[in-house]
Amino acid sequence: MKLVFASNNINKIKEIQILLPNTIQILSLTDIGCHEEIPETADTIEGNAILKANYITQKYGYNCFADDTGLEVEALDGEPGVFSARYAGEQKSAEDNMNKVLKHLKDKTNRSAQFKTVIALNLDGKQYLFTGIIKGIIINEKIGNQGFGYDPIFQPEGYQHTFAQLSLQEKAAISHRGIATKLLLDFLKK
Repeated sequence: MKLVFASNNINKIKEIQILLPNTIQILSLTDIGCHEEIPETADTIEGNAILKANYITQKYGYNCFADDTGLEVEALDGEPGVFSARYAGEQKSAEDNMNKVLKHLKDKTNRSAQFKTVIALNLDGKQYLFTGIIKGIIINEKIGNQGFGYDPIFQPEGYQHTFAQLSLQEKAAISHRGIATKLLLDFLKK
């Protein structure tokens, strides 16, 4: 089976490909000749995943899936949430985004946070949603050089390391994206 993953984020593609059996081949947006920026104008994580999946299905005619992910920090009333990639501005700088979160949490004792991923699957004319959530805390400084995004400041519950200190395989096995992808795979195996 071939499925388009509506992303050109090479890190996301690698994380998901690790979890997939050899019977499922992932095509990126580049693979199908989609070079435009897909609009992410919804006000929810679910909405953005749906927008991206529908864009590919409607414009290119492929079965596909798209994800959207957000970091939700309790003491910041759920921010950055749907704006996670652009939290510190349109330049989408992971460093700037982490610095902004750390600055806003500077005097806060509640460091609880969660990552949430929603995958929208468009398959044979129907749409399905899969959600993965992992809880954890925002630590006081950036630690680790694996991963991407907010990984250096997010420590998942039950772990002594940040996502950025885990290997790609370790992170994929427990992460929000990993959880949502496993739900997607269980569905595809039926």
